[in-house]
Amino acid sequence: QVQLVESGGGLVQAGGSLRLSCAASRIIFRVVAMDWYRQAPGKQRELVAAITAGGSTNYASSVKGRFTISRDNGKNTVYLQMNSLSPEDTAVYYCHTRVGDIISSNDYWGQGTQVTVSS
Repeated sequence: QVQLVESGGGLVQAGGSLRLSCAASRIIFRVVAMDWYRQAPGKQRELVAAITAGGSTNYASSVKGRFTISRDNGKNTVYLQMNSLSPEDTAVYYCHTRVGDIISSNDYWGQGTQVTVSS
């Protein structure tokens, strides 16, 4: 069973920075794409950033230019560097990956890490 464990969340003032980490195990990490999602209270979970196995990245428009997703295949870890944080970034952040092919696949999620940005 694939395991994803996030860390790095916390409380930060507006304008501050945080770096989230997601350590993956029981997976051939270097061949899978990895994503970060977030869910704020009363809102749907939304995709924040994604990185392919080859290192190509994609961002939600709301975080582009402020957040950076990266990966270290040697450590089986994906990161989300978050700068210029605002209270609107307050949410639980989840690491995600999908393993499989077009015939059959499974989605795996971490337990989530809380990010709270105070004004």
